[in-house]
Amino acid sequence: MLVRAKDTVWPVNVAELTTPALLVDEAALADNISAMSAVLPGERLRPHVKAFKSTALAARLVDAGHQLFCCATILEMEGMAAAGLGHDLLLANEVLDARRLGALSDQAQITVAVDSDATLRAAIDGGVKKVLIDVNVGLPRCGCDVRYAGRLADAARAAGLEVRGVMGYEGHLMDLVDRDKQRAEVAKSMAVLAQAHEMVGGDIVSAGGTGTFDINEVATEIQAGSYMLMDTHYAKVGLPFRRALSVLTRVISVNAAGNFLVVDGGLKALGMDHGNPTVDGATVFFCSDEHTTLIPDEGTTWEVGDLVRLWPAHVDPTVAKHRSMHVVKGDTVIDEYAIDLRHW
Repeated sequence: MLVRAKDTVWPVNVAELTTPALLVDEAALADNISAMSAVLPGERLRPHVKAFKSTALAARLVDAGHQLFCCATILEMEGMAAAGLGHDLLLANEVLDARRLGALSDQAQITVAVDSDATLRAAIDGGVKKVLIDVNVGLPRCGCDVRYAGRLADAARAAGLEVRGVMGYEGHLMDLVDRDKQRAEVAKSMAVLAQAHEMVGGDIVSAGGTGTFDINEVATEIQAGSYMLMDTHYAKVGLPFRRALSVLTRVISVNAAGNFLVVDGGLKALGMDHGNPTVDGATVFFCSDEHTTLIPDEGTTWEVGDLVRLWPAHVDPTVAKHRSMHVVKGDTVIDEYAIDLRHW
């Protein structure tokens, strides 16, 4: 449930928000949803809720025609089911205790990825009835060797589970700027997944993400999520999505010479694994726990109290640091969405 400040009535000006605050530009968000739906309509897209962690945003995707979702955590699965968004939920991650997933079976259609005898046993013991065989397609993370995919599928079916197909994530290729090279490398990764699918069977080949949404020609469904909010890291790839997510901060200090200034948002308000945020009209010098130090562009002046929007390099971990996001049109806040799928 969204906890708002007492008696808050929208709209308000962003200047009334306590900073740092998470902002979502309504126009950019709507454009991003429309642009993706035009390429991947309906069940061709399985949006990844880990990118935005909000059932309110997931509901907007349902309104756009998308009924399938994938999650990264069990809590995300539970929250989606509780919100009535459990038409088809995939936990695109391995777990060793699936009892909480099994308990959701009367509320939602639950599928979990497995890549070993141990994770298959966890699904069985937890009461999960449907699985995808997760295959390593080049990213050194989860996924079984393609040689073992068929055997694992046979073991799952022998235990009475429905094997819906295969999954493989070409995450190591998401941010390649050279699109021709990216297309060729994605084809190589997906050839591995196609080989696994021949051995495993099932209707689903689940793969992809925002960075490869339009060039993955093997997957029956694409697991994209970051496209909705976008970040500066993905922006380098030249995708047809606009940056929608920013962290609103205030200038709290300007040095006497005016050659640097400090705002009141830093590491605790931003995902930093892809680098510094960016700022229109300034360069980020460095970030610390509660502060970001900026060097203003030539001819640009800032005063204490001025509002500054930081554009994060990685939206997923940035969102997870906040309790809610404020939907804005320009400088006007028109709504607030709970980030109700945080934690595990």
